[in-house]
Amino acid sequence: MLTQAHYDRRRLETHVENRTVYTLQNAELNVYETHLYAEQVELAFGNPVLASMLRGKKVMHLRNNSFDFFPGESVVLPPGELMRIDFPEARLDNPTQCLALTLANEKIDHVVDYLNDQYPRLEENREWAFTDYNFHFTNDLAVNQIIARMIFLFTENHPSKDLFADFMLKELIIRLMQTEARHLLIDQSEKHLHQSRLAFVIQFIRENLLDPLTIEQLSKKACMSQTHFFRCFKNELGISPIDFINDERIKLAKTLLRNPTKTIHDVCYESGFNNISYFNKVFKRATLRTPSEYRQGLG
Repeated sequence: MLTQAHYDRRRLETHVENRTVYTLQNAELNVYETHLYAEQVELAFGNPVLASMLRGKKVMHLRNNSFDFFPGESVVLPPGELMRIDFPEARLDNPTQCLALTLANEKIDHVVDYLNDQYPRLEENREWAFTDYNFHFTNDLAVNQIIARMIFLFTENHPSKDLFADFMLKELIIRLMQTEARHLLIDQSEKHLHQSRLAFVIQFIRENLLDPLTIEQLSKKACMSQTHFFRCFKNELGISPIDFINDERIKLAKTLLRNPTKTIHDVCYESGFNNISYFNKVFKRATLRTPSEYRQGLG
């Protein structure tokens, strides 16, 4: 994901957390590369930061949890949060690469105010706010694309890159807040059943995944009009109700594909799809592989 422009600019001065810095008006991009085994390397930033793995493996130790950190994953940390990092697999021929994108508080506040004004959350939820704890998640396609685009913008020599980056930062901050809200609703839906109409709908979807599910049916469960329900669902979770249903069915299909006695047709219908062509299309869009290719990769 790192560009040739980065390699042309960067100087390798240390084998542990070699740092290359790119600064714009509202953000700073730090690219770290580690070429040797190391433990308990400490790192902290004065601003909110998005740390994303690009290559290799780290073990992150934060104040309240530790976890393996792989490419395609990110963690958002509040200002001053101390990271202690292990590099168990870093080698000269297999360096670990990670980026840390610090965000200006003024930019975050501006985007939060805009979102609360233009796209307010349901009254049962607190207002939009940027996370104030370390939030670890797997990037979705949109976040991956923004990260790739930000690397390109920061490393290119374009006179208008501050302007271009400003648009991307706004989208990134919004998507990070929506990702956190989605995780809280999805991962803790049972906990919030009686406080959140959307959590109630999410739980209903999961319990009735094999049945036909319609926007009309789900909006009635949420006690909303169809238009209001669709808008609120997409605003809170960042995806449409149909996309969420398909995501849940694909998760089930992945589990079913581990059973070699089940045919692809079996998996299709037992995961809630009623059309094999549509199932193949949705599965490939979600995983970049057909169900058959996914099963072969399990071997």
